[in-house]
Amino acid sequence: MYVTVFEPSTFVNRPALGIYPPADWVGRLQAALLSTERRDDTPVTPEEMSSSKEGQPLGCPNLAVLSFNNSFYDRTVGCLGITHSKYIHKLDFPVPDWPVARFPALKYPLEDHVRENQEEERRCLTMVEELIDAWNRKGMPVAAVAVEPIQGEGGDNMASRDFFQGLRDITPLWRWRGIGLLVDEVQNGCGATGLFWAHEHFRFSDTPYVVTFSKKMLTGGFFSKESFVPKDAFRVFNSWVGDPSKAALLEAVVKVIKGDNLLDRVKVTDQHLLNGLKQMQGKYPGLISNARGLGTHCAIDFKDAASRDKTIAKLRERGVHMGACGAATLRLRPALILENKHVDIFMESFDRVLANMNS
Repeated sequence: MYVTVFEPSTFVNRPALGIYPPADWVGRLQAALLSTERRDDTPVTPEEMSSSKEGQPLGCPNLAVLSFNNSFYDRTVGCLGITHSKYIHKLDFPVPDWPVARFPALKYPLEDHVRENQEEERRCLTMVEELIDAWNRKGMPVAAVAVEPIQGEGGDNMASRDFFQGLRDITPLWRWRGIGLLVDEVQNGCGATGLFWAHEHFRFSDTPYVVTFSKKMLTGGFFSKESFVPKDAFRVFNSWVGDPSKAALLEAVVKVIKGDNLLDRVKVTDQHLLNGLKQMQGKYPGLISNARGLGTHCAIDFKDAASRDKTIAKLRERGVHMGACGAATLRLRPALILENKHVDIFMESFDRVLANMNS
């Protein structure tokens, strides 16, 4: 039993945190977000002040953010500039002309395609460097590389630690390029992979410069290295910049995750879940393939979107709610309290639906 006492005012009032934060706001952040164990000033010239209001250099420099095919970040204009998963997100919107690299398309099972996958990841890293050089030459230097630990909306696409460390090696601030690595944990964060943050699996030689989060974290935001923190007020800002009630709820969630050792539970159920998916693809080879996952953040591909969508509908009729992503991928996003017995219940329903699909 975990009891957290909240002041009623936390939920009744939503202050404009950027201007009038409550007295306990810093303490709330430390108890919730910061407890997950993650974290040459030059004067602005008059020319920069004036030109920035017009959206022109010097104030607004010609810089680019490099991203990957099949990525998804959201629907605001800046985020659409690095979103490349579905046309419907971007149709009819103007977006920045920024470089797009290939995200590795791995072959499964991984143990049978080690050499091919290593070559694929090297090709993708080479493309990243070539694009950075190309955009430098065209006068629009790459300021950051944005990447998802697992491409959720784009099809639950995964890559190895070597690939992500390769990105980290390309983007250190102490090299001449001065490029920041931005890791999007909106879908991957909060424990589903067996670690609180998915990028922890990559054991980076140095942490990313910015990490974004939302969804299961109950509030949206980011944390960053000190060097990325703006020195001036209102640089990263809106009237609300957060919600004390959501931070209070997140504090309770984090306490339960830690107190009930839910991340350890994920490390038990993940293999049972992935093994079950592999057994199903062995039983229905013409219908499903490419079972994969990190923790219980798992997925499997169907032969086509119609088969995937019909399977989802039939599973819902049996009380199992599933999701779709990518071209023909079924994605699994179970709660952290998932146990092996729940996996067995799902696999029984999954097996029956697939059998009818295959008949």
